[in-house]
Order: sequence, then structure tokens, then C-alpha cells
Amino acid sequence: MLIGLGDSVTTGFGARRGYSYFDRLVTNPPEEFADMRGTCLQAVLPHLNFTNLAVSGSISGEHVAYQLPKLPNLGSNVVALVVMTTGGNDLIHNYGKTLPRDGAMFGATWDQAAPWVTNFEQRLEGMVNQINGCFPAGCHIFLANIFDPTDGVGDTEQAGLPAWKDGEKVVAAYNDVIRRCAARHPFVHLVDIHGAFMGHGIHCAQFWSAHYDAKDPHYWYFTNLEDPNERGYDVIRRLFLLEFARTAELLRQ
Repeated sequence: MLIGLGDSVTTGFGARRGYSYFDRLVTNPPEEFADMRGTCLQAVLPHLNFTNLAVSGSISGEHVAYQLPKLPNLGSNVVALVVMTTGGNDLIHNYGKTLPRDGAMFGATWDQAAPWVTNFEQRLEGMVNQINGCFPAGCHIFLANIFDPTDGVGDTEQAGLPAWKDGEKVVAAYNDVIRRCAARHPFVHLVDIHGAFMGHGIHCAQFWSAHYDAKDPHYWYFTNLEDPNERGYDVIRRLFLLEFARTAELLRQ
């Protein structure tokens, strides 16, 4: 069973119905890229069931409080494949409109953010252990890290947001938490959205920038900056499928 958890990236905010990464993992949409036709989970898992519990705008604390209690009860012969995006809204909210706090950290100094990063690490550790404990036949959690629409520059003001001096350091710390979590648990698999999206944010057209992608110099974000556009969701879908394939290969050994 495929289960979606997390925020608007997993709900597919900004994409047409059927074109989110979660939808495209399950089955191919009508307007599919030629190289991806027939490449979906339903093609290789004919008994696949799925549910998406993700909620747009939600933060990591809400994933614990409201989404984990809704995890389905599965039989002893059903393996859970969990895809999750968490933590991104902890960083971007409330866009500098309120003083930074845990769960709405935008604009925080590193000294302010450091204990909230620790809280996130503890929260994420509890989440993955709770998820794993829910499924008697086992589960694999495919955990995405957090992309950076500034392409590593950190100039949020260029995207119409207030400046955030320590923003890049805080994003890196959250991604380090996600990386460490995946490294600790054999059932947690890191999906590197952050690395793949570098060079496809607000500086994607600047050929002199460090992450410029000459083969695909296009913007992968929706108009709200914090979610992907359909091209971005296609990329995320491919990244998850590649990690599924690597995991399946390991299980065969």
C-alpha cells in the first residue's frame, strides 16, 4: 500500500489532478512524457492500494498530531510504502509576517533556530519509529529533503519575501536532520529533492550562476515559490521511482 504523508508537496498543490508526484507514482496521466509511459507503481504492483493523507500548509508537528493517527490498519501480508515531505513549512511560515517561532521560523537567527532544529530532529525520529511500528509486515519510508528556491544563494528578497540572513544555514540544518534520520534507519530512504532542484529556482536563467543547468535551464516552482510546478512534480516522481527501484534491488539481494 502506498501512503502519502506531509505537506502541500505531497498533496500536489499547484498541479492539475493526476499530475502531482503522488498521482504519477500510482499511474501515468493522459499527457505523459514518452519516456515515462507505463512507468508507474500500478504497472509492477497489480494489487497496489493507496491513500494520501498529506495536507497543504501543514507543519511537521501537525503531521505527528493529525496525520499519523489516520494511518490505515494493514494486514500481516501488506507492506507499506510511505512517501513523505515534512519540515518545509516549518521554515517558510509565516513569510516574515510574524515573529519567528518553532513551526514558523522564517526570519529566525541561527541562535533562535538551533533549539527548533533539535525539536525537529526529535519529532522526525519519533515519526519514523511510529510509522514503522504501525505495519506488522514492515514498511519503507521514502523521505524527501527540502528544496531551496533561491538556488543556494539565500536571497529571498529577490522572490518578494523579506531578507533572511541565516536562512540558508537553517535550511541546511533541517536537511542534515533528514539525512541523519535516513542514515540511522534501514527502512528510511532519502529522496534528494534539494540537490535535484538546484539551478531550477529563481536563478535558473542565469548562466553564470553556480548551479546553472545548461541542459534544462527551466523553472520548476509554482507561482507561490514554495511548491513545485508540474515540471517539478514530474522530477520528484522520477526521484521517488529511482529510490523505489534501488530499494527493491537491495531487497532481492
